[in-house]
Amino acid sequence: MRFGGRAGRSDDLPTLPPGRAHGNHAIMSTRIAAVEAHPVVYPTRGWFKFLEGPRGRRPARASVVVKITADNGVVGWGQSIPLHRWSYETLETVLTTLQHYLAPELVGLDVFDPEAVHAAMNRVIAPSFSTGQPICKAGVDLALFDLMGRLTGRTAAQLWNRPARDRLTLSWTVNVRTLEEAEQVVAEGRALGYRHFNVKVAPDPQFDLELCRLVKRLVPDGFLWADANGGYDEATALEVAPKLADAGVAVLEQPLPAARLTGYRRLRQQGALPILMDEGVVSHVELEEFIRLELLDGVAMKVARCGGLTEARKQIQMLENAGLMWLGSGLTDPDLSLAACLQLYAAHGLEKPAALNGPQFLRGTILREPIRVENGEALVPQGPGLGVEVEPERLTRPLTDQP
Repeated sequence: MRFGGRAGRSDDLPTLPPGRAHGNHAIMSTRIAAVEAHPVVYPTRGWFKFLEGPRGRRPARASVVVKITADNGVVGWGQSIPLHRWSYETLETVLTTLQHYLAPELVGLDVFDPEAVHAAMNRVIAPSFSTGQPICKAGVDLALFDLMGRLTGRTAAQLWNRPARDRLTLSWTVNVRTLEEAEQVVAEGRALGYRHFNVKVAPDPQFDLELCRLVKRLVPDGFLWADANGGYDEATALEVAPKLADAGVAVLEQPLPAARLTGYRRLRQQGALPILMDEGVVSHVELEEFIRLELLDGVAMKVARCGGLTEARKQIQMLENAGLMWLGSGLTDPDLSLAACLQLYAAHGLEKPAALNGPQFLRGTILREPIRVENGEALVPQGPGLGVEVEPERLTRPLTDQP
């Protein structure tokens, strides 16, 4: 294992463009001129527990599109994707934080200094246990990265000096209330060419075992990934983990609430399944501590959860240095957030199918050309920055009229 003060500092920042490296004034003097926030709500399809609204409100996927304009007029786009049933951030908190706190701090900062941008955001919105409002800050990070790509004409892989890939295998999400539903959901995924499945489990271990056995029987050669979203207590998790392994589950994600650290140590010592953390890992600071304490076998990465691409890349490098695994996941990401996940996971050589279920559960797009999924594989956008183009007029009208 290798640890350091600033994780992955030698490899976590985008490669500087040639003009900047050689003192080109036009590049070196590029500053943030404006930061704007636009609420965009996506209609949903199917049932997914985290997309349900408060009582009386229809399910929807809230997001805030972030637009950063440089002082030379070039624009970068990002997206914050709050999920109130998964974290404490909401569309309203993201909007007010961006408008009243982050935007005033960011104007005038160097576009090519993401560390300074994150430091400014963390000064004005302080941490609690970890990074404060990371989902909100992720939208800024994505927009800044997109802007750097557009200013230099470089793709994500080129900015990171990583190999490019044009496709990424996805996993289909099985989040159901009955076994009959499960058969239908699996059939829908298979009809679209999906070969791998992630299953939402907890709190009922008996139902979870029956569900996982069913999915494994229907797709015997697929990668089966169980995610409890912190829904088990320690005793239940210790009892069910070996049985899930016998049912064909390959990994168990977030079996316990984030703060149950001694329980994570016992689960890892049990060794029945690789234990992945998700909700409990926001920054590389706590990840380093959790690795030292031997609490986990890996992390289910989410770009939105940890404040964007800058921090996510640090965590991937830290996990790889420690010989641990990472899987690609998401928060039912639409459009720009989905593009960021695809760029990150493709450039960093993700080997297992990514649990990116935005295409499964969401309708509508703000992009000129939507991200395509063919036979269970997402096509990685190939343009500069995040690789996609926003249609600005779609930010001001409901997306309900789109398929």
